[in-house]
Amino acid sequence: MRRRILRSMLTVLTLTTVVLGLPLVYTAWLWVEDITRNDLRDRLDRMATEIIAQEQESGIVPGELDTRAVGTLVPDGGKLTIVYPAPLDSAVRMDIGVDRVNDPLVESLSMGERGSLRLEVPSGPMHSIQRQAVGAVALAVLASLTAAVTVAVVTARRVADPLSDVAARAARLAEGDFRPDNRRHGIAELDRVSDVLDAATVEIARRLQREHALVADVSHQLRSRLTAVRLRLDELSVHADPDVVQEAEAAMAQVDRLTGAIDDLVRASRDDDAADRDPVPVMDELRGVIAEWAHPFRDAGRLLTLLGDESLRAPITGSRLREALAVLLDNALNHGDGTCTVSVRLVHGGRARVPLVCVEVADQGDGVSDELAPHIFDRGFSGAGSTGVGLALARALVEADGGRLELQRRRPALFALFLGAPTPNRVPAGAGAEPR
Repeated sequence: MRRRILRSMLTVLTLTTVVLGLPLVYTAWLWVEDITRNDLRDRLDRMATEIIAQEQESGIVPGELDTRAVGTLVPDGGKLTIVYPAPLDSAVRMDIGVDRVNDPLVESLSMGERGSLRLEVPSGPMHSIQRQAVGAVALAVLASLTAAVTVAVVTARRVADPLSDVAARAARLAEGDFRPDNRRHGIAELDRVSDVLDAATVEIARRLQREHALVADVSHQLRSRLTAVRLRLDELSVHADPDVVQEAEAAMAQVDRLTGAIDDLVRASRDDDAADRDPVPVMDELRGVIAEWAHPFRDAGRLLTLLGDESLRAPITGSRLREALAVLLDNALNHGDGTCTVSVRLVHGGRARVPLVCVEVADQGDGVSDELAPHIFDRGFSGAGSTGVGLALARALVEADGGRLELQRRRPALFALFLGAPTPNRVPAGAGAEPR
């Protein structure tokens, strides 16, 4: 940012220097010439006065013209040509000074019937003074430009550094760093932003504390109710009817799995970023969910299959992945048709071509309509009369681990979960396809 601000200010300064400096240099050049010509004209006026003083009443200089006073007014290296009237209606031409002037600067003065004067001087001294004047002006412009650049650098630093500090603080806030920062920069607008960040930090911290307390209370209540349900099921497990015992044991397994999922979600809500977690085997996490949903699919006359590389691992939270997959399987069961396939593969996506573990859930149904597709992950939006929370929750769970959930194909529907960078024991053959 500092570089952009400095570049903009330097561009303006350069344009200003060019627009103002060049005319100033040209003006200095003409100013020296104008001073020189004024001096020559002044000399001619004084010469004319001396000549006129020698004239008689008839307007004619008797005898020869006395050029002693006039000659002292001719500059060194100059030449004066005098034309004045003489008796018998003739004119006399007289040259004073050098015979010839190289590259002359010429000024003339007409005295009417009394004749004329022509003064020539070398233009070299004038050009030398002009160059000196131009150099002085250029040095002044350069000095002003240097001072302006210094001010621009200081100003850019004064503006950019506080902006960088505020941006870094906002980034720390987004990463969960709620420590207060009392630094202010003396810029009213930025200090106002810092005040707002302070207020937001306090409010976010309070809300997180309330949410953590609510999660703890809800999880405690759920575990208490599930414990009571398990105790009732435990009583049914000693029933004389084997079918009742079998159903009771299956229900207890579901209760135990739900209790474990609640514990995992509560623990995951307090964990740090997914990048700090140890990679877990993706297929192992999915296998339990597939086994749980295989029965509902079988009851609906459909097949649920799991395909993929057993070696792929990703730094994710197992409970979040399982819950997200459960949402996608429930969506495929209620809105899809045919065989539902869950596949795990390695892909290379993004500009950096970073390898990602991709979990794809596809079925053979009619898919997602064009009207519903843009809003399918919006919370509260549903095209089938449901709550519209499931897919939004699944995306939030995946994004909490640094991944993403996308609808890769509309017809038939194909959902893809892109997890974090994997640490596979080996790269499977044929891996590395682009995410669709």
